[in-house]
Amino acid sequence: MATSAWRAQRNAAALTRLRRNLPQVFPAAVLRHALARPFTPPTARRAIESYWRQHPVRADKLARALAALSGAPEGWAWRIEGGEARALGFRAPPAPFREKAHAKDSGHCCICGQPVFRFGWHRDLWNDGHPNRNATWHACCVEAWKLWTAPSDHVRQLRRLQGHRCAISGTRLARDAEVDHRVPLFEVWRGERAVTAWPALLIFWGIPNLQVINRSAHVAKCGEESAARARLRQAARPASRTGASAGS
Repeated sequence: MATSAWRAQRNAAALTRLRRNLPQVFPAAVLRHALARPFTPPTARRAIESYWRQHPVRADKLARALAALSGAPEGWAWRIEGGEARALGFRAPPAPFREKAHAKDSGHCCICGQPVFRFGWHRDLWNDGHPNRNATWHACCVEAWKLWTAPSDHVRQLRRLQGHRCAISGTRLARDAEVDHRVPLFEVWRGERAVTAWPALLIFWGIPNLQVINRSAHVAKCGEESAARARLRQAARPASRTGASAGS
């Protein structure tokens, strides 16, 4: 069987299954996206997952907006103590609702804290009046988290956003161009966490703080950042040495 014939047969079966199980109310943009895919998603959930996978920029913006509706839990502070936070350090975005002390009941997203409805959707389009108790993630927050923790996996979308131009030099992006944070995450940990409240902190992991730059520009930028960190360490050492000399 030719590939085109096989795909047509496969898509026909998937479309039949999708329409059989599709609720009367369903996001129109998601349905349009599903019908335009080379391989039609066979279920409503897969259609929604595919939609957000193709739109990480929208997912990032929406996830941060949903987090703003929740706000930070009372008494929470961004710390690196153990588990995933310890493993990723300051490179992992702060997620208070993933911590046991501040986790919400099932049916609420562990990233933004808002209710999760059918198929991982973020709004109650079906007027059920209650969240899906089996869900702990919004479909959009899943994609946003992937973007925040592995931005290099989304280099194609980021290159397109920048018109395939290096964000630093303005020259054409080379094949070895790399994703970079405009404001380094170590600076966010060192300074911004003291003055910026969650969830506004999430912007430093999101699209506004991401850029694609050519490798040569990235190497130079990392060198400048390393030198700046070294100067800070050197500035702290004389004070400690002076204290030790005075004590002797």
